[in-house]
Amino acid sequence: MEEPTVQTLAETTNYEIWQADEPDGEATYHLEFGIATLHLFQEEWEEFVELVRTAEANAKGY
Repeated sequence: MEEPTVQTLAETTNYEIWQADEPDGEATYHLEFGIATLHLFQEEWEEFVELVRTAEANAKGY
C-alpha cells in the first residue's frame, strides 16, 4: 500500500496545517488545533480558506 506524500504548510507553537497528497491523486488538508484535528478535502479546504480571509477582512474594521 502506497503512503501519501505529506507537506507541512504552516506551523506555530500550538497549531499546524499540513497537506497529504493521497496515492489516488486526491489532496487532503489537516488542521491540528491542540487536541482537535480537522480533515478537509480540496473543495472544503478552498471554502475554509475563503472563510478565514473574509473573517480577517471583516475583523480589520473593529
